Amino acid sequence: MQAPLKYLSGYPAPLIAQVQDLLAQRRLGDLLRRKYSGAHDIRSDRALYDYVTGLKNEYLRNADPLSRVHFDSKLHVIAHALGTHTTVSRVQGGKLKAKREIRVAALFREVPLPFLRMIAVHELAHIKEKEHDKAFYQLCTYMEPAYHQIELDLRLYLTHLDELGPLVWPD
Repeated sequence: MQAPLKYLSGYPAPLIAQVQDLLAQRRLGDLLRRKYSGAHDIRSDRALYDYVTGLKNEYLRNADPLSRVHFDSKLHVIAHALGTHTTVSRVQGGKLKAKREIRVAALFREVPLPFLRMIAVHELAHIKEKEHDKAFYQLCTYMEPAYHQIELDLRLYLTHLDELGPLVWPD
């Protein structure tokens, strides 16, 4: 019996079997490379901040501004989080000020733009919706209509990364 594919737990058995076959035949990477073009050019924390802030301004205009958005090299290791959002409240004078921060796992520097966008949309949705419930996923699909397909494909990429190593994306 093969080891469980941790990024695909909860998916139907026939899908998992199909992925295991693709892994065994070393064809999963080819499938992903055909579907997604090369890696994006958002490499710096500043470029990531600008990209995520642009999404926020387009879809969540009334939400509080983001204080910081950056790539974090430790995120993938800690509890398999690929992105995090935090709100820190501080008293300044007589007012309570909230600072919002989004961290994205550094592995997203080297992936196709739809994967980065999916993580950004996911973390931005947490600004409005704290729980992973129906309202949360409706907001995600409002910002990215293909959210669920991209999330599955990202899980396939992460599975490939775990089982066969990194993919080289075409330019």
